[in-house]
Amino acid sequence: MKLFPLLRQLLELGALLVGALLAVRFVTGLFSRRQPVYRVSGARQVQLLFWPLLTLAVGLPLLWSAGLAAPLSAYEWLLTGALTALILAFSGPALVLHVQYYLHNQATTLRFEPKKNLLEIYENDQLVPFSRQDIVRVEWVRCRSRRFFWSQYSFLRLHLRHGTTLTLTSLLTNLTPVAEFLRNTHLQEIRRWWCIL
Repeated sequence: MKLFPLLRQLLELGALLVGALLAVRFVTGLFSRRQPVYRVSGARQVQLLFWPLLTLAVGLPLLWSAGLAAPLSAYEWLLTGALTALILAFSGPALVLHVQYYLHNQATTLRFEPKKNLLEIYENDQLVPFSRQDIVRVEWVRCRSRRFFWSQYSFLRLHLRHGTTLTLTSLLTNLTPVAEFLRNTHLQEIRRWWCIL
């Protein structure tokens, strides 16, 4: 088996995946519109996962081709290991957060209309009854750095008077307007390097 035709096919596959990701992001951005009801949607997931998936689409074919190459020297193994660690360091934390947020908020629906002073949270299509007076405090957990792939992942945790805690993740929507809406309810902003629930 010749290595160069295989490497060329892998690079073409990587380019095809990159093109597909760019096309999906363009189309979802073109047809997305402002709405007062937010659920975990495909467009939002593509927006958050774009850079981690792009990193995997570019890096994995290179790693695969290195694995299929003739016996590698210790230096080549070291470079391959460093590239693998770099790819996983960039995309791995974002993928872990994405899965965790998806599992937590897949059955959550947020209805948010600040002009009408309306914030409703539904779990499994059932309204969770609460008013602003029921909110004891709100934790807004955000990433310290804006440069990492996982820096767009954040969550709001609403602690209610009767002991219930509601968590809204950035998989539903950008949480900045919601946090601004709740700024008078003992909002506490917390900065972390990694916003795991």
